[in-house]
Amino acid sequence: MPNIKSSTKRAKIERVRRVKNKAVKTALRTTIKKFNEAVAGGDREAAANAYKVAVKCVDQATAKGIIHKNNAARKKSKMALKFNAMAQ
Repeated sequence: MPNIKSSTKRAKIERVRRVKNKAVKTALRTTIKKFNEAVAGGDREAAANAYKVAVKCVDQATAKGIIHKNNAARKKSKMALKFNAMAQ
C-alpha cells in the first residue's frame, strides 16, 4: 500500500479504470461471440444485426484506447470475411 497521498490516489484511480476497461473488453468479446454464433447458425438477418453491433463495439473500444487500431481492423476484417462468406 502506498504511503504517499498522491500514490494512494493514483492507485485508486487505476483500480476504477481497470474495472471500466475490463467491462468494455468483456462486452466486446460477448458481441463478437454473438456474431460468430449467428454466422454458425446460418441466419443471415441475425448475423447482419450482430455484425453491426459488433463493429460498433469494436470501434468504441478503439476510441477509448482499450484495443489498438490495428487489432480493431483485424477483428472487423475477420468478421466481414465470415459475413460475406455466408452469402455464397
